[in-house]
Formats: sequence, C-alpha cells, structure tokens
Amino acid sequence: MIQKKVVKENSSKGVKEQSHGRADSKPRRGEGSQAGVKRSDAVASARPTTPARKRYEDKEPRRGDRKPYDRPTRSTRPAGKKPQTSNLRPQTSAKHPEGAMRLNKYIAHAGICSRREADELIAAGSVKVNGKVVTEMGYQVMPGDEVQYGGEKLRSERLRYFLLNKPKGFITTTDDPQERRTVMMLMDGCCAERIYPVGRLDRATTGLLLFTNDGELAKRLTHPSTQVYKIYQVELNKPVTKEDMKRLLDGIELEDGPMHVDDIQYAATSSTVDKRIVGVELHSGRNRIVRRLFEALGYEVHKLDRTVFAGLTKKDLPRGRWRELTDKEVGYLKMI
Repeated sequence: MIQKKVVKENSSKGVKEQSHGRADSKPRRGEGSQAGVKRSDAVASARPTTPARKRYEDKEPRRGDRKPYDRPTRSTRPAGKKPQTSNLRPQTSAKHPEGAMRLNKYIAHAGICSRREADELIAAGSVKVNGKVVTEMGYQVMPGDEVQYGGEKLRSERLRYFLLNKPKGFITTTDDPQERRTVMMLMDGCCAERIYPVGRLDRATTGLLLFTNDGELAKRLTHPSTQVYKIYQVELNKPVTKEDMKRLLDGIELEDGPMHVDDIQYAATSSTVDKRIVGVELHSGRNRIVRRLFEALGYEVHKLDRTVFAGLTKKDLPRGRWRELTDKEVGYLKMI
C-alpha cells in the first residue's frame, strides 16, 4: 500500500504535526469530530438505555473506584461497653438451674446402671430424693440433694476409665464371699471413685479388662447388639488342623446356638510357625465362648490371653498393671 506523508503546519504555534497513514484515514482515538466530545461518550449517548442497563449504571462504584472519603466506615463499639444480650438465650432458667443434673444421669454416673435402665427404676418408684419417692421423668437433682436407691445413698462421681492387663489366678468380680483373689485387688488405689469391670474374664484367662463407673458405656459395650470385637491368643494341647479352622470360620453348633469366629490364624514367630498357638478374632460376648469352641472340636485350651478389646491393646502395659485411658480412647469407645 502506498502511503502519503502529510505535513501540516501550524502557523500560530509554529509546530509541525506528522502523521503516517492514508490521506483519508480516520482521526485518532479520542479525537471526535466535535470539539470536546469523546468517542466513548458519543457511543454511550447513542446506545439505547434498557431497564437492566439502568440498574447496572445506578450501582455503586467498585471498591477500586471509590475515593478514600467514599468508603464505608465500620461501626465500632465504644471501649468498655458490652454488647446487648437481651436477645441471647439465658445460660440458666428456673426449669434448669445452674448445677442441676437429670435424675437418670445422676444414677448412671453413680455406677448403678445405664440412663435407660435408670428411667425404669424411677418409673417403678425405686428412687428417692431427699426422702421422697420421685417418679417424674426429667427430674432435676440440685447440688446438695440426697438421692437413694435400695436404701443406699448414691453419689454422682467423675467418670473414670481404666485398662488392666489381668494376670492368671484372679476372678472377675467386685466382691467374693469365699475371699479369693479378685481383680479389684489389682485396681486398689487407682482412684477415689467406685469402679467395676466391664464384662468378665475367667480365673485362668489373662489379658485386657476394662474398668469404669460409666454405667451407660458399660451397658453398651456388653450388649450383644454392639458386637465389640476382641482378639485372643489361644495355646492348645495339639496343632490345629486346617479343616478345624475352616469349621470355626463356617460356624459350629453349641448348646446355646450356632457360633463362628471372624478370623483365625496361626501364631508366627521370626523363624517358625507354631500350629498349637492361634489368634482368634470374634465379636461374641458369650460366657467362656473361646474355650467352648475349641472343646467342641476336641481341643484342650492350655493358655488363653485377650490381646485386643474394642480397639484397645496391651502395648506398654505389663501383666498385672493398669493405666487410665486417654480422652481419645474414651471418645472412640463412646462412638462404638
């Protein structure tokens, strides 16, 4: 394209302006045909105004376009003045005074039973508060009130949770008329609260045993519907055959109904596998269930050790010693 060089002389200012382009080229951007009128303004004036565009143009300028004095100021509260709390829910009321506790919860914390069972005791008229029988559900026990059940005064205590690695030769009970050694002797001095074992381990069985004064949790962990899983290490009088292991997995008939294990494996060491020792996982809480399973297949159990209970293990817990559960472990048990 052939371009012409146009030179304009401004006689009044004596300034030469040069521009390259066609002779009939359009004026530069911003140079309208009318003086003082920009092209954008001309286009905007020619564009029809719709209701939607009007609403858009009436909006406030963007944050970056505002001037410092146009920016909204944040409302502040005078120093030392508290916010209004008239619309907030009060912390206490006449119906639920501060320090009060529901009667069924009070009974459960005393280690008598779960809250649901406590409701049954209250409905039956078996509970007294300050010498009077209370049958009202949701009754609030105030600090200083005396609660009685079975003629004994109850005491709502802090909930405690302990894990014991039970040795052989101790029976699982809180009191023995024959004055034999009990697991409570091993827990002597662990806390001021009255705790009791969750479930049972027979006298010859060793391993993990949980203690608490939380009646509601103890009821849930021992209820058949919860199916808390446990792992036992079993030492037998002879090697366990593959056929018998399969029978235990499929299920065998016992006097109280059919029963099966969830898993069974040989106990392996670093060099050899002892087929007389197996690990058994199951969820049943029946009495002496592991011993009865193997006795039904013709085996004699020499040693039985519970190594896992509801996810709790014997790690760093020597035989005959106990430890208090962590908050994380207690939270896990309550989610079961």
